[in-house]
Amino acid sequence: MSEPPLREPTFLILTALADEPRHGYAVIEEVDHISAGSVRLRAGTLYAALDRLRADGLIEVDREEVVQTRLRRYYRITAEGARRLAADAARMRRHATAAARRLGRFAGGTA
Repeated sequence: MSEPPLREPTFLILTALADEPRHGYAVIEEVDHISAGSVRLRAGTLYAALDRLRADGLIEVDREEVVQTRLRRYYRITAEGARRLAADAARMRRHATAAARRLGRFAGGTA
């Protein structure tokens, strides 16, 4: 049986972590950048998602540091997380290609 598709925030969080480890606020900023501002994660939503992704083995803690007396935890994507992200990106690409092909008949004003 195939895995269920990743929800958009989960997909974007994994994408944000795909190139380098990031701390929570940096993940929020990167998701905003990747989505061109269409997805804005709130801290509570992000940290619940990070906990779930850790429990599922898709991300792990890279390191922790204290900045101005506050703990900053950096997360990185795991090999399993990268595999899931790649599989979902391929699925979305197939769907987008099919949609573009079918919408092609509307190009140039023809119906």
